[in-house]
Amino acid sequence: MTKSQIICVVDDEPAIRETLENVLSDEGYPVMSCEDSECFYQELEQQTPALVLLDIWLPGTDGMAVLSRLRETHPDLPVIMMSGHAGIDAAVNAIKLGAVDFMEKPLQLEILLDKIAIVLSNKPPDKIKDLASDTRMEVAKIINPNVPSGAVQLEESERPQRTLKGNVVLNGKGLLTGRNTGVILSPLDPNSGIVFQTLDDTSLSAHITNIENFDQSVAKQSFSANSTVLARENRRVRTVEHLMASLHMAGITNVLAKVDEEIPNIDGSANDFSELIKEAGIQDQEVPAKDAVVLEPIQVGRKKLEEKHLYAEPFDGFEVKMRVDYSAPIGEQKLIFNSDQDSFDLEIAPARSFNTFENIDLAQKKGTVGSGYLDSHIIMHEGKVINTDLRYPDEFVRHKILDLIGDLYLLGYPLRGRVVANMTSHGYNQALVQKLHVALTT
Repeated sequence: MTKSQIICVVDDEPAIRETLENVLSDEGYPVMSCEDSECFYQELEQQTPALVLLDIWLPGTDGMAVLSRLRETHPDLPVIMMSGHAGIDAAVNAIKLGAVDFMEKPLQLEILLDKIAIVLSNKPPDKIKDLASDTRMEVAKIINPNVPSGAVQLEESERPQRTLKGNVVLNGKGLLTGRNTGVILSPLDPNSGIVFQTLDDTSLSAHITNIENFDQSVAKQSFSANSTVLARENRRVRTVEHLMASLHMAGITNVLAKVDEEIPNIDGSANDFSELIKEAGIQDQEVPAKDAVVLEPIQVGRKKLEEKHLYAEPFDGFEVKMRVDYSAPIGEQKLIFNSDQDSFDLEIAPARSFNTFENIDLAQKKGTVGSGYLDSHIIMHEGKVINTDLRYPDEFVRHKILDLIGDLYLLGYPLRGRVVANMTSHGYNQALVQKLHVALTT
């Protein structure tokens, strides 16, 4: 070992310092340790370590202030932050200030040693693959706008139309605005559909023709979306997709959703919406529902593994096959969801939104998203999830299925068919729904 590979441990707990000193020494790393910032600054005047393990909660000057000062005096010195009493905000702020990583206590020593080895190896980061992002505007170009005549037809369903038995309320924070908001769900008569209503009583049917900038999207044969937004008469209802997915899979055909500008986004999943529907209770209505039945394939994008695309094809039932392939920690993930065989509430609804720290940070600086992202996303940085434990090993592909199920309900009817999707996001989902709508009306 050389002097340049010294690791400095800064923590006010003697037991943690002793444990880290012993473990690191056994691995062959020279170690120096400090109980507070004053001791650390004194050591730093004598020698510069190769890496600092820095606790956030220190007596006197705390770890975040130390990190901020280090970025000015030693901008290239890597720092791994540690804390036993900090949440996502602290982790994100630490990375914003330049920490290379963040570890929660009690420390998992094997993981910490892996992180140290990577930092000290000076290994260049892997090239980041494109990540379908809720913070960026993405264009889904329709390669072939033509739709086969009769490709989708309405057929009477074996299921009745459904509404809720009573009124229910859910409060939370808006994903894009970061403001407190809420939604009230109420029963509606048969043949009413899913209707959103703003606080000034502007009604917006949950239909593809009511998405924001729909006419412009159709004219240009391309769809741009950073979430699913309904718009009419200068009024908007944002981030409806997770609620729509829960309504879709519960078979709710008629409901009124009273809301301010944005649907609350509790944890980035559809869990709370599915529970809300159970709380209200489901009421069958004495009118048969109708299904949009896919009779011929309809496609958006080119059917190539390396390109985003999706298509609907004939199938007796409703099924989604999704594939994603993004940079670590995601990789390639595939999943098939069949509404007759699989449980939406158990297997899809709990899957949360995800994005990279860099995308979220950039969007917040531009003012296009609010603080809601910090509490409702799986956040990734340098190939790792930095703010939570995954609910499923393949939670990412599950959430993509969730979004697609919600966007498909913008057709106005449950779909009878199979949708096969590769690396898609809201823009591509909406482009397919627009083609399904055209097929249904011609």
